[in-house]
Amino acid sequence: MSSAPTTTPATAATPVSCPTPGDAQHLVLTLSCPDRPGIVHAVTGALARRGGNITESQQFGDAESGLFFMRVAVLTRVPRTELEADIAELAATYEVRWSLDEADRPIRTLLMVSKEGHCLSDLLFRAKSQGLPIDVVGVVGNHETLRDVAEFYGVPFHHIPVTKDTKAEAEAELLSLVDSLEVELVVLARYMQILSPALCETLHGNVINIHHSFLPSFKGAKPYQQAHDRGVKLIGATAHYVTPDLDEGPIIEQDVTRASHADSALQLQRKGQDVERRVLAQAVKWHAEHRVLLNGHRTVVFA
Repeated sequence: MSSAPTTTPATAATPVSCPTPGDAQHLVLTLSCPDRPGIVHAVTGALARRGGNITESQQFGDAESGLFFMRVAVLTRVPRTELEADIAELAATYEVRWSLDEADRPIRTLLMVSKEGHCLSDLLFRAKSQGLPIDVVGVVGNHETLRDVAEFYGVPFHHIPVTKDTKAEAEAELLSLVDSLEVELVVLARYMQILSPALCETLHGNVINIHHSFLPSFKGAKPYQQAHDRGVKLIGATAHYVTPDLDEGPIIEQDVTRASHADSALQLQRKGQDVERRVLAQAVKWHAEHRVLLNGHRTVVFA
């Protein structure tokens, strides 16, 4: 989020608005900037001057990149616009990239699928019954196979077929849908199409993919067959942000499960699908809770 800085100094005494009882809001501030002394003091001081009660605070200084990362949850009765003005002032001083959002607001999410429904079913169930903080506003499929799953959960299904000759038109239709539905997060829940570099750049930092192997091993097609051929003893899954570099985006979450010499490729696939569900759901949850910050080709996850 970007905001124009105000002319009020960050240290100025600003009157706190007189709130009515019970109108407190829980906000999450995330930021990154070049590391230097005084950042934490400046941020917490600005929140304290506004009467904010910090309920959670995490920070990390990366010696390699020279960047500082911070996530702060704050309970406040001050109008959000006033906090944004203060943070914008800090941003000008400390070269901060920042975002401020409601802590418990489900983010508007579009799920994309092909024919395998295990991740789709899991995310829809978690969103409906287990408090996964996403508002699934639609499901896009390049096949009709999973329409009934989406409709079972009362979510609109949009069929956008993709061929080599229609890829540009299909992506334009997808972007139109993203705009019209005010989508904040796109999840590739086993969507078996490669997004164009242009689309990856447009949606940068807001598309999560689940890869059916423990990256960087076994990239590309038939990962479970590759794993079986190599006689692996651990198989896993990787959730990552989508970039123009296939399967090489910043990693959010990974997990593994045991494999045996007796497992067939199909048995490995079934074990792997269970890991995929867990890993993708965890990555989506952390993203929706504003716990993931991009750090170049890596991520900082304040779990």
